[in-house]
Order: sequence, then C-alpha cells, then structure tokens
Amino acid sequence: MEDFNEKVCLCALNRVSGNSPLSGRELIDHYGSASAAVNAPIEEWEALLGGPCEPISQKILDESAAELEKLATEGKRFIGMDEDDYPTLLRECPDCPLGLYVHSGAPLASIFEMRPCIAIVGTRDISPYGKEWCRRIVKSLADADIPPVIVSGLAFGADAIAHMSALEFGTGTVGVMATGLDKVYPWRHVPLAGQIVDSPCGALVTDYPCGTSPVALNFIRRNRIIAGLCRATIVIESKSKGGSLLTARYAVDYDREVYALPGRADDVRSEGCNSLIATKMAELIVDGDDLARKLGLTSSARGRMPLRERKMLFKDRLVRRYGETSPLISIGLAVMDNSGAGLEELARACCRSYTDTLQGIAVLQADGFVTMDLLQRCSPAV
Repeated sequence: MEDFNEKVCLCALNRVSGNSPLSGRELIDHYGSASAAVNAPIEEWEALLGGPCEPISQKILDESAAELEKLATEGKRFIGMDEDDYPTLLRECPDCPLGLYVHSGAPLASIFEMRPCIAIVGTRDISPYGKEWCRRIVKSLADADIPPVIVSGLAFGADAIAHMSALEFGTGTVGVMATGLDKVYPWRHVPLAGQIVDSPCGALVTDYPCGTSPVALNFIRRNRIIAGLCRATIVIESKSKGGSLLTARYAVDYDREVYALPGRADDVRSEGCNSLIATKMAELIVDGDDLARKLGLTSSARGRMPLRERKMLFKDRLVRRYGETSPLISIGLAVMDNSGAGLEELARACCRSYTDTLQGIAVLQADGFVTMDLLQRCSPAV
C-alpha cells in the first residue's frame, strides 16, 4: 500500500509539474520521495523553487489514485522515472517527465532497451516524394542487421506513414501522444493506435493523464519525449516552422543524431529539412542502406555502438534463442561483461559451478554466441 501511495503522489506531482518537470524533480530530490514532497508545506515549495506553486489538493490525489486503479484494469500503466521499465535514454534527459503512461502488449524492455529507438517525423502535408522516401527509409532500417523501433507522433502525414511502414515491414513502433491514452488524436487514427498496441513490439506513450484533450501546447511536450526516447531523429519533410524542427532541436540539445531528407529548393515542404542540412544541424540522407550503416544498425557498424546497447542486443538474442529463464542467459551475459576471461572467472561471475559453466559455454559456442580459444578464454561473438 505504501508503494501505491508513493506512485499516487508521483502521478499527482506529474499532473501539476508536467510543463516544468525540472521543478518536480527538484522537489523529489530535496524531500527524498514524491510522497514527502506532496506532504510538505506549499510555502517550502515556493521558497525552494523561487516562485508561486500550485498545491496538490486531495482532489488531485484522489483522481490520481482512481486513475491508476483504472489503468490497471485496462492493461495500461503509469511508470515512474526511477522504475526499471522507464526508458533509459529518456531518463538521461534533464527535463524528462516524472512518469509515463504506457499502453503496450509487449514487455517494455523489449521495446525501449533491447533495440535502438529511431524517431521519424515530418510534416502533416507530406508529398508523394516524402511518402515514398519515408517507406523506403523504414524498409531499409527494418531490413538492417539490428532493426530499430520506429518512434513518431501518431499525426497525419509523415508520422502515420512511419508507423504504418514499421507495421508493414515488421519492425517495432511507438506512438507518442499529445493527449491521454484514452483520447487518440486524430480520431481517425484510432485503428492505427490499436494496431500499434497489438503489434509484437509496439506501444503508445504519453505523459498526459487520461482525459487530456489535444491543445497546441501539448505537442511541445510530445515532441520533447519523441526526441528523448531516441538515439537519432530523422526528419522526412518540414516547412520552415513546425513541430518536426522543434523535435530536431530537442534532439540536438540532448546530443542525439539528426538526419534530414533533402528536397527541392522551391518546395515549401522541404524548407525545414534543407535548412537543417545547410546549418549542419542534420546530416544529409542520400540512401536508406547508407543511413542504416551510419546509425550503427549493420553488422559492420556494430563495433561503434555504445556498449550498453550492444549488451542489450546480445541479451535480446539470447532470450529469443533460449527463453528468459534459461541459465544460459547469465552465462552469456557473464561472457559479455568479462570478455577474455577464463572459465573459472566466468563461473564466479555468474555464480555457477565450473562444470555447469563449461557445459553452458559449449552450447553458446555451438550456437555462435561466444568464442573460446585454446586457453579456454571466452569472448562474445558480436
């Protein structure tokens, strides 16, 4: 019950500080928990944050508790930023949301941690040229050695093409919403949202509570989350002003990669992309397969991937081959963490006997997951 109370308080704090998550994080860091922050006098909040604050009333707490209970009955969740299922890349952003509402039929680690997330965004008024290249890019990424999860904003135009192409070509996709989970916008994308949730590696994500309707300000927070979830952002087409450019700027602020599809100099729908390329905020896209290589999604580029992502991908391969409960998982991960170690060291690392470790290594070697030299030193075969 204590854990539920803490989550209720975090959910309530997310409601009142959503447009300024740094303030919410500062309160939690200062008081040690969301519940302690909620129970602190509002005067202390104002002294700490240096300005007037909105108090969290009992009504907001009751609404948050009722919402969490309702979400559980619908197969949806609210995930706090300190929980294991909260996306790691998003947590690294200084202004990440205090929590996320998520609707998915798949384990969240398989979506956000075991494969790279790549954002694809663009104008609602997409051209035939933009549609063709969006599909071509998604297909190239889906066909890569390491197919990514495609993240977009569920809007008309480039967003919808990106989601539908990801579903068509069998790679995962995440729709980030500017509303609550109960209000898909635009309403004509309700079937698309359902397909995303039902797909093997799909999810709907938002930091807005249920009942939130779409207003212009909401899309700024949505774009921030899209950029924060992803290691790279791809802009398909964009006018000189628009949400896609804002997403790209967030990506630059978060020190993530940005790519843009060039267009005709006189095409208003390509002004934003051409500007991103001209100012070197984005790298030029000339070929889908080349883009996959630059993103580190091919076997030849795997060595340039961050170690954390390589470990996640290695674990994903082990789980898909042997199942989550197999003892081979811990042995394989011990090899990944202790590359070049001998059998005795690996046995200690995975808390298994020498014999069990030797037998496990033999299976992993036969299946191409690890290599072992003449001195019985083991390394991952990735």
